[in-house]
Amino acid sequence: MIVFVNLGEIMEMDKKKLAGWLSGAMLALLAGVMILNSAAGANSSKIPGSADDPVVTKSYVDQLVAELRMSIGSGGGGGSKLEVVTVPVGKTIYVQAGGELIVRTGKAVAVSSDANGLSDMTDGLDIPPGKPVGNNHLILFPRDGRGVKAAEGSKTDLIVLVRGGYEIK
Repeated sequence: MIVFVNLGEIMEMDKKKLAGWLSGAMLALLAGVMILNSAAGANSSKIPGSADDPVVTKSYVDQLVAELRMSIGSGGGGGSKLEVVTVPVGKTIYVQAGGELIVRTGKAVAVSSDANGLSDMTDGLDIPPGKPVGNNHLILFPRDGRGVKAAEGSKTDLIVLVRGGYEIK
């Protein structure tokens, strides 16, 4: 918007007319700036859910939740389900790092490739290698190379619940 002003006419105006003319010119300038800003903002492309456009629809959130569930369910080593496993007497079940195990039946002892043991989440204790693992206790395997086997002299197989990857040797 271009405005041509004759300075001679402005000088001859009285103070009331000058004040009215200046306020009108300022309002016109302000309106022009606001119109230009809103037009520039309307053309910018915003991605739904981004920092520029944080409001999302329910269907968008439902889609993200479904994708997350699919990725969790397809995780390697058993996903999030507990699997019932029978460990024969004389064999050891080695659970991958981050896996969990619950001894359901039988008498089990901790096995580890080093001096560190298993994490008993139920009692909040560390179970050293060779020590008994309580039935119905949630056991966490912080590293690979650790597992459980039937206690010395046991004649019955272990039945365990396992979450995560495992190997019986």
